[in-house]
Amino acid sequence: MRESHKGPPFMERYSRHVLVCTGGFCSPSREGRALYARLASLLQREDLLFGPTRVKRSEAPCLGVCDAGPIVAVYPEGIWYHHVTPELLERIVVEHLKEGRVIREAVFHEMGEDERTRRREDEGG
Repeated sequence: MRESHKGPPFMERYSRHVLVCTGGFCSPSREGRALYARLASLLQREDLLFGPTRVKRSEAPCLGVCDAGPIVAVYPEGIWYHHVTPELLERIVVEHLKEGRVIREAVFHEMGEDERTRRREDEGG
């Protein structure tokens, strides 16, 4: 049996966190699970598993969208991609995660977007 620690656990730092929806409504043919599995090899290929550029990946049974999936979210930017295919996932890894360029044509939501829009409208802009 593993010995329990009294203090908080340790986790290696990471630069981004990618969430892949694997839920049945988002991807009834289990495309999300296949993308999640492929993500590991793409991150390894692009040298994004260790060091300061480390990317953490997690699967989520539901991200609350339940349409236009598979859905992939990238944090801390809060960029949400829709209809993610294996080809688009590769672009996300190379262009967004490695090179820092968001793939705008595949984004359907950006964290804070609604708040910024609402603020501009409240300010009369």
